[in-house]
Amino acid sequence: MAEVWTMGEMIVEIMRPKAGLSLKDAGPFQGPYPSGAPAIFIDTVARLGHSAGIIGGVGDDDFGNCLIDRLESDGVDCSKVIVSHSGTTGVAFVTYFEDGSRKFIYHIGNTPAVEPKAPPAEELKGIKYFHVMGCSLMAEPGFAGEIIKTMRTAISLGAKVSFDPNIRKELLKDNSVMSVVREVFENTAVFMPGVDELLMLTEEKTVEAAVSKCFGMDSIEIIVLKRGSEGCTVYTRTDSWKRGVYRVDPVDPTGAGDSFDGAFLCGLLENLPMPEVIRLATAAGALNTAAFGPMEGRISVESVKEMIAASGE
Repeated sequence: MAEVWTMGEMIVEIMRPKAGLSLKDAGPFQGPYPSGAPAIFIDTVARLGHSAGIIGGVGDDDFGNCLIDRLESDGVDCSKVIVSHSGTTGVAFVTYFEDGSRKFIYHIGNTPAVEPKAPPAEELKGIKYFHVMGCSLMAEPGFAGEIIKTMRTAISLGAKVSFDPNIRKELLKDNSVMSVVREVFENTAVFMPGVDELLMLTEEKTVEAAVSKCFGMDSIEIIVLKRGSEGCTVYTRTDSWKRGVYRVDPVDPTGAGDSFDGAFLCGLLENLPMPEVIRLATAAGALNTAAFGPMEGRISVESVKEMIAASGE
């Protein structure tokens, strides 16, 4: 049985090969690349040596085979991935611009990516962490409900919830979305927001006030405040740590935060001291950015150790 489970969209990405190419104009693409924030996250967990599983859906097609083949080859339990014979695998078309911004065209709704149902408790025995991505909660209301059911089951089995909000402000105007996000937030033990998400969900104006409000909740044990290229700050109820990033030549930032999340939970599972947990996660995130494609970074137990050692830490 897997220690870490996630549930969410499994998609492939079709990417422009260089920055500055609009999605509306004719031109070259590269791909398909296995993707979807939950898939990137869980693949990192498996590559770092921990038992990991995903609950998701793909079509009975080559894109679906691309996803399952990659995840299974890296050690992910895909036994709870449905393979639909009536729908096609979800796709995202992606381009980058010179300023580092990105634009996506998603084909996820009405695909098998949002069809999976919550599994029974006996199929999740041994779970230690259930990881939720905010983007998955917004993919389709019924699917969000199934993720909530799975989260409740995981908690009943003694698992802790980790939550990366990955939320767009405009979507929070929908009260039904906000109620789902709130339930996950209120049951979260390891909270992994960006600064804007932290302030948004706590309705505070400063990071200090927001962190204090989070620790006023019974469930939250760790806050991992991700600051992109500036690194991260990690808070517990008694201490805090701040660190920058490992320097690499970035090729593709997509998925770096998802790999960071996966490696961070691996460090917790290994009972590492918090500074070592943060180094592990930071190295995995950096390695992810050094390759083209959201899941193509050279992440392994050995490569992470090499990066940390090369930094002199």
